[in-house]
Amino acid sequence: MKVISTGFPDLLLVEPEVFEDKRGYFFESFNHRDFERAIGRSVAFVQDNHTRSNHNVLRGLHYQIEQPQGKLVRIVAGEVYDVSVDLRRSSPTFGKWFGIRLSAENKRMMWIPEGFAHGFLVLSDRADTLYKTSAYWAPRHERCINWNDPDLAIDWPVTEPPFISSKDAAGSAFKRADLFA
Repeated sequence: MKVISTGFPDLLLVEPEVFEDKRGYFFESFNHRDFERAIGRSVAFVQDNHTRSNHNVLRGLHYQIEQPQGKLVRIVAGEVYDVSVDLRRSSPTFGKWFGIRLSAENKRMMWIPEGFAHGFLVLSDRADTLYKTSAYWAPRHERCINWNDPDLAIDWPVTEPPFISSKDAAGSAFKRADLFA
């Protein structure tokens, strides 16, 4: 496994070692020992989630304030533009965002630590996203920031308005969001 710095403290791009030949390919999508060594701390994943989304669906920007979740995100079918926003006031990258294309083809994964909001836009006809979380889903602690907040100015690769849920449409402005210390 190769771990690539994003320039954001603790936010990491993970590239598995892929063994490919004429039969197809094999890679370890997760190895607890190697993952903890790579990120430099212990993480206990408690929940796996799977979403299937159609083209131009945008999910996010989600986070949990009282039971923050670290997420290990990967795409098993299709392609997305994956975005993380640093909500940690003490971080040198507070209020900044990082975006990258993740796909079944490139097999890259994002480690999004606690203290970040997360969202993605589906670029392919359909995308299946799998992600592990370090805390259970807690609806009463769940928060959402508007995907198109002008203060964040995320450069989403959209050519038309994306499809979003009513919950995401009711997200808060970054200026009024609950944040981390």
